[in-house]
Amino acid sequence: MHAYVVLSLLLGARTEELRALTWSRVDLDGKPDATPPVPPSIMVWHSVRAGGDTKTRKSRRTLALPKRCVEALRLHREKQEKARKRAGDKWQDLDLVFATRHGTALNAGNVRRAFRTVLKKTDVNPDDWTPREMRHSFVSLLSDSGMPLEDISRLVGHGTTIVTETVYRKQLRPVLLDGAQAMDDLFPAREP
Repeated sequence: MHAYVVLSLLLGARTEELRALTWSRVDLDGKPDATPPVPPSIMVWHSVRAGGDTKTRKSRRTLALPKRCVEALRLHREKQEKARKRAGDKWQDLDLVFATRHGTALNAGNVRRAFRTVLKKTDVNPDDWTPREMRHSFVSLLSDSGMPLEDISRLVGHGTTIVTETVYRKQLRPVLLDGAQAMDDLFPAREP
């Protein structure tokens, strides 16, 4: 569950997109010697939705991987390889990044149960959080860091900023600072 949580929180991918992610759509090395360099990435082109397509056409995207995601996926692949060996003939090679102990697809219930188990080890109330909350946290953290809403919307696969702003973004900062800071720059205070 570690890699699933890291990717959910640091990429903002939908739970149904991560459950459908295959290793063939993961590039942990990129092409650092290319011009321009190509970073490690994942191709979010499928989901577990009916027909296997993403929620919308805009949802189909390739996302650069933060270093923590690369580390988590490398570790996850090693653990999955051990699980494959333990499972022996019971393993079903579906190329899934996130799979059951026999290589089959995770369902939403599997993910929710595993996520609750993780939350029970923290101070967070497991009844108040679902895996989808990590996507909301991703949007809120990027927004609070100053990233433009248009860029965040593209990262999460939204066609416009409306859903990103009204549904996903939870304002972390209780006081909006941008206006006051801009005006202080334009009209500096007089020295006492």
